[in-house]
Amino acid sequence: MARIVQKFGGTSLADIERVKDAAQLVKREVGADNQVLVIVSAMAGITDRLVNHASEISTLHDAREYDVVVSTGEQLTAGLFALALQNLGIAARSWLAWQIPIHTDGVHGKARIETIDSVGLEHSLAAGEVVVVAGFQGLGPDNRVTTLGRGGSDTTAVALAAALDAERCDIFTDVDGIYTSDPRIVEKARKLEKITYEEMLEMASVGAKILQTRAVEMAMKNGVRLQVLSSFSGEPGTLVIDEDEIVEQELVSGIAYSRDEAKITLTQVADRPGVAAGIFGPLADASINVDMIVQNVSADQKTTDLTFTVTKADLERAVATLEERRGDLGYADLVADAGVVKVSVIGVGMRSHAGVALRMFQTLAEKGINIQVISTSEIKVSVLIAEEYAELALRALHGAYDLDVD
Repeated sequence: MARIVQKFGGTSLADIERVKDAAQLVKREVGADNQVLVIVSAMAGITDRLVNHASEISTLHDAREYDVVVSTGEQLTAGLFALALQNLGIAARSWLAWQIPIHTDGVHGKARIETIDSVGLEHSLAAGEVVVVAGFQGLGPDNRVTTLGRGGSDTTAVALAAALDAERCDIFTDVDGIYTSDPRIVEKARKLEKITYEEMLEMASVGAKILQTRAVEMAMKNGVRLQVLSSFSGEPGTLVIDEDEIVEQELVSGIAYSRDEAKITLTQVADRPGVAAGIFGPLADASINVDMIVQNVSADQKTTDLTFTVTKADLERAVATLEERRGDLGYADLVADAGVVKVSVIGVGMRSHAGVALRMFQTLAEKGINIQVISTSEIKVSVLIAEEYAELALRALHGAYDLDVD
């Protein structure tokens, strides 16, 4: 008897009929003599509505009470899902995070899972019940409800799959798998049969919204096999697995992009030790993450221009933070630009092949696309370009790496 975790996102549970349809997918696994744990998100739109309610009461709300409010969407869905399964003649019980419990740290709004007491769930599964767990929730050290951040139900699913040694964790969404690029932009994008944890992690970090980054990290750390598939099509999805399980690696697995980028350039910064720390330290203190960084030293080696990226949501705060310290930092000018996009070429095959970056640069040059910033990792090359060239760049690179070919 296999143990399967099935996680359903908000679009898969948008209304009562979809809840009933999802319950049929669970029934299919039960009929195959599998033990099933179901993790549910809030129904589509519910969390946004709860967030708005909290904001209408107070813009400077108590984060602990905020978590109490926004976590209720998953409680509603868990109860409804258990009822739907019972209506199909399947024994089922809903569980909230505090009942299990799923212990987290005390960082409300973006808590991290520390331990899971799975004894109660094991007893429930042994009794032949389908376990239905409200995702996104946790229990803090002060016995207060916590939430794991948006998309946190993915993390709940992977954490439970690891704690209960599940054979597989199926993530049901409104897409039928992971594609070589965004099929809404690149018509010839293909669905991947398999992808490595490392590639999925890079894709998630540069804009692919299919899986939460923290969930992929946890799956990779614990060896949890993930499958991303649609709750509507019934087709096999994409497996996210260890690199060793893929016999022959593709040179490039996908072309990802992120429109959530903004560029900041500080001109004529003094070229001396400690200046970079003086710039990025205050940004870190303000919880502003910096991504791509490039530095150009002037010919006289006395000053430098420093360019880096932040998220668009953090741009205003980043500019304000740096302007407050302009006297100490001593830069001549600050230029902010939100009209950029990051495009990334990703593939574990890069480790053993040269020339991947060169092909990217040549392809963009042939299309007249100027590269503003470059960053690399072992299996990724990212460039920052003007936003208006995003779609042209995606299509050109998809073809350049032969991803158009079936």
